[in-house]
Amino acid sequence: MEDQFNAFLKVLNSFDKHRVKYVLIGGVAMILHGMERLTRDIDIFIKMNHENVARLREALFSIFKDDYVGEITFEEFDKYPVIRYGTPDGFHIDFLVRIGELFSFEDLEYEIIEYQGIKINIATPEMLFKLKKNTIRERDKIDAIFLKELIKKRKSRSSDEN
Repeated sequence: MEDQFNAFLKVLNSFDKHRVKYVLIGGVAMILHGMERLTRDIDIFIKMNHENVARLREALFSIFKDDYVGEITFEEFDKYPVIRYGTPDGFHIDFLVRIGELFSFEDLEYEIIEYQGIKINIATPEMLFKLKKNTIRERDKIDAIFLKELIKKRKSRSSDEN
């Protein structure tokens, strides 16, 4: 699992180097916020414009050297709000440009953290809670409980500092 997590970090590092506008959500975001959990994929919300999708392809190709990366296009995102890319390394990356009518890239609240020297655009705990609180998956319900506690801890820490 550690090798897979390092592969996820490699993707995020490439996004930073290629200036991809993205926000990390899902299981990897939960792990980086301190939750111990497993995940088999990485969920990335991306800004929907031609230039950013081109940067996304460049970032992915620089890692995987995979011709299938060329199939990730602005036109595909226009048709499908979620595109799943199966990497040659055996894991999936789910790219989202919107969640129904509820959320688009512009609606996301995120912070930039540094992890092992990599700058990562990660959804805030509050944003992740909004994304997960009303879903039906058991995993998301568990995540929402963790996030609620994390938000409480952060608020009490910031009020203690003031």
